[in-house]
Amino acid sequence: MSNLEAFMAQNAIKVENKKIVVSERFKNKNGEPMKWEIHSITKHDDDILRKECTKRIPVKGRKGMYTPELDTNTYLARLAIACTSFPDLNDKELQDSYGVMGAEDLLNKMLLPGEFTDYLDAVQEINGFDFSMDDVVEEAKN
Repeated sequence: MSNLEAFMAQNAIKVENKKIVVSERFKNKNGEPMKWEIHSITKHDDDILRKECTKRIPVKGRKGMYTPELDTNTYLARLAIACTSFPDLNDKELQDSYGVMGAEDLLNKMLLPGEFTDYLDAVQEINGFDFSMDDVVEEAKN
């Protein structure tokens, strides 16, 4: 076995999807809380999300100079959507039931602020991030 064989795609251990209760407010027919299913994304997919959520901000006093700034709230919402396997946040019937268009609006309408924060923590954990949303928000403030 070569030293690199362990790094081959077929030998890498796949990150398993995770089922979690996001809110006690969503119950199945038996009255049990519904579990949401989340999965990880690749670094490549994360780079695309970050790029989509980064805007160029003009540097004061430096004409023609810009600095990139990540819209953290939009990034985290889109990360959560990208990692949600169930429920299908793009389902038209589900969106219609909340009177919204789009997965981002749906997620914001479905969850309470604390539920959303807990959900983001789980999404970040499955993607290998060792920090919570609070850490991201604090970093964005600095």
